[in-house]
Amino acid sequence: MGKKVESDGRVLSTQALLDHWQGHRRLSRRVLEAFPEDQLFEFSIGGMRTFGDLAKEMLAMAAPMARGVATGEWTEYAIGEEESKEALLRRWDESTKEIDERWPQISVERFDETITAFGQFTDAAYNLLLYVIDNEIHHRGQGYVYLRALGVEPPAFWERG
Repeated sequence: MGKKVESDGRVLSTQALLDHWQGHRRLSRRVLEAFPEDQLFEFSIGGMRTFGDLAKEMLAMAAPMARGVATGEWTEYAIGEEESKEALLRRWDESTKEIDERWPQISVERFDETITAFGQFTDAAYNLLLYVIDNEIHHRGQGYVYLRALGVEPPAFWERG
């Protein structure tokens, strides 16, 4: 997962972290919305995965990570079977709702606890959450490249509202 980042608990509140994450999720959803349906699971560049597959990975990690941090129960993160933009958007909205519902269940102390996510990733809870956010940003960037290659203007990256 990279160099460990130590928390002193004073940089931002848990609510500010959630707001930051959900801002990124709103923007990622707009990238998904902008993607041409017929290219979602077809178009790729340089052997990279399609944006549809990248979106499924983002979904497989987001709500399951929030659920696991909140409850200590880890369901295998499985890439979904969704093969349409409509299905991905519906699952995205369900995932967003679950994150919002699970977040208040995470105590402030829990963020600093060392946990093992999905039976294989051990780190402080906040680092695992930051990894999921970073992974989404990375894959959204790939989506931006794909959209531009397809002649589609992507949403402004700074508009996360």
